[in-house]
Amino acid sequence: MAGKPVSVAIFLSFFLSISFSAPLQYQTFVLTSLPQPQTISWASQLESQVIGTPSESETDFSLNLHHVDNLSPSSISTPESLFELRLRRDGVRVEALSTLAAAPANVSGKRHGFSSSVISGLAHGSGEYFTRLGVGTPAKYVYMVLDTGSDVVWIQCSPCRKCYTQSDPVFDPKKSKTFSGVACGSPLCRRLDSPGCGSQRKCLYQVSYGDGSFTVGDFSTETLTFRRRRVKNIALGCGHDNEGLFVGAGGLLGLGRGKLSFPTQAGRRFGRKFSYCLVDRSASSKPSSLLFGESAVSRKAVFTPLLTNPKLDTFYYVGLNGMSVGGVRVPGITASLFKLDASGNGGVIVDSGTSVTRLNRPAYVALRDAFRAGASNLKRGPDFSLFDTCFDLSGKTEVKVPTVVMHFSGADVSLPASNYLIPVDSNGKFCFAFAGTMSGLSIIGNIQQQGFRVVFDLASNRVGFTANGCA
Repeated sequence: MAGKPVSVAIFLSFFLSISFSAPLQYQTFVLTSLPQPQTISWASQLESQVIGTPSESETDFSLNLHHVDNLSPSSISTPESLFELRLRRDGVRVEALSTLAAAPANVSGKRHGFSSSVISGLAHGSGEYFTRLGVGTPAKYVYMVLDTGSDVVWIQCSPCRKCYTQSDPVFDPKKSKTFSGVACGSPLCRRLDSPGCGSQRKCLYQVSYGDGSFTVGDFSTETLTFRRRRVKNIALGCGHDNEGLFVGAGGLLGLGRGKLSFPTQAGRRFGRKFSYCLVDRSASSKPSSLLFGESAVSRKAVFTPLLTNPKLDTFYYVGLNGMSVGGVRVPGITASLFKLDASGNGGVIVDSGTSVTRLNRPAYVALRDAFRAGASNLKRGPDFSLFDTCFDLSGKTEVKVPTVVMHFSGADVSLPASNYLIPVDSNGKFCFAFAGTMSGLSIIGNIQQQGFRVVFDLASNRVGFTANGCA
């Protein structure tokens, strides 16, 4: 109740600002439906996706990405059930990221015995996008989760003391010519904040999860093959005891900023640049894609500087200065709401594993009320799940909606209507696809990133956005 007077004041302020100024800017929104369950299966992809002999010299390479909903959905899956499952995964994911960002760092930089750099989001619903890559020599192909919110690279390995079910055979390091254990006390082993030492003085790793899940095994180096590109000596965890994790994928490729992530380890080989483009699955059957190298950076991209969190090196922090609805800056949404302070609290991250963008509560309320004022021509509907601004658009094929722009430091990103008004059922209900959070951490999710090529240019310490970048 305490927030209502502020909310009303913001609503009135925005309403008055549009009443005595130029008309709001609108765009046409062509209604779509929830994505239908696809027939892609784990095993249906060509095992190698390689034509010819893999090379070690190519500096640019690309991969297709698949959303988890498109990989072996149950025969009883419906668009509604898949969407509800996605929102449940999303809630757990956001809670995990927020908890991680809020945890204090002690003098040594460790957190409760395990480093943030080895706390993967896999068990927290970050398994939204997968790719297929080769592990070892000769390469054995498996599906791997890609996640910008975690760092460590790991796979399930035999012999399994306890492994979860995955679609492909479990990787056997004894059958690889390039697998090599890491010695205890070596510089690579010391990159783990909590390394162990096993038999024969070999380094051990452990990834611990907030829900009690974990993976334990040998820390090692191995060759990864991305279609035609072979990348040697990547440090990865070879997990022999993996419990409670996502069923299906063989492991995780961490794309965060930490010292053990794939971009950090292999960055010099592709210019420390990569990008992805996530398609709107309700409107396109094209696959999403991930690029490494100079080709990952679009000439049409607008860039915002990367910010550094002194206590957490994994996440991609950016500066968000404000937002506009209908071409009008929303009163009350200022850079101060999203400030990353000297202690590492607050801030805004770009994350591939979160679906719905979360804004801290004051910013969300201001944005929501501005959008409601601008969309007063649309018939309101009841709330749905985490969404409190929904519309009944049944019987319509297109409507006019106010534009939404995110004003990052140095980069204005104008969202397509389908990135902020999304179907939530098959009966014409659409909801405003932002949500508030009581956490200090705001997260730009993958629904808002759809259709943009999101560029991570670590060489220049910046993140870029290219509209219509999936072509």
